[in-house]
Amino acid sequence: MSTMTLFHAPLSPFVRKVMVVLHETGQLERVRLQPVNISPVSGDPQLNLDNPIGKIPALRLDDGTVLHDSRVICEYLDLQHVGPPLLPREGSARWRRMTLASQADAIMDAAVSSRYESFLRPEDKRWDGWLQAQGEKIRRSLANLEQEHLAELASGFDLAAIGVACALGYLDLRQPGFGWRERQPGLAAWYAEVAKRPSMVATAPTA
Repeated sequence: MSTMTLFHAPLSPFVRKVMVVLHETGQLERVRLQPVNISPVSGDPQLNLDNPIGKIPALRLDDGTVLHDSRVICEYLDLQHVGPPLLPREGSARWRRMTLASQADAIMDAAVSSRYESFLRPEDKRWDGWLQAQGEKIRRSLANLEQEHLAELASGFDLAAIGVACALGYLDLRQPGFGWRERQPGLAAWYAEVAKRPSMVATAPTA
């Protein structure tokens, strides 16, 4: 029985991250999905009622409280299930995995920002320097994942790994010519495996 409402747009990598967490923790049936169609210049009145910044994903709990920001929502959901935690509860391992999850979010931020700049902004106002800087940020982050974090990602499909997988999926969706697989073959091999997980298949975005 649904006790929570998730405001979402299925092509958002941040929304997908929450959806994967719901699948992986067996909580999907607790949530009713409320589609919204928003952009940086167009909001949704219902979403804005209890979420003044108009961000998605946003999760309305059964008591009416609204959580927003995918990191907040995922941490909340991680405390609501009985299985192994998706983030260590304490110690240095927690901060390391949270930092890795934040790096995945930064890749998504840069990719979404690039999408807005190249698709929503009028062509005569687009800033090529901005797009280049976002692309460089993504490339640095992916190179770091390849060089420093492959073993960690392969150790379990936790919140950090979910974030990286959703970031890579969004790159494939919006920037199919980015060429990250050629530069990061180890990351590509890892992603090829986790992309087969039922949670990833069920939430795969389509343009």
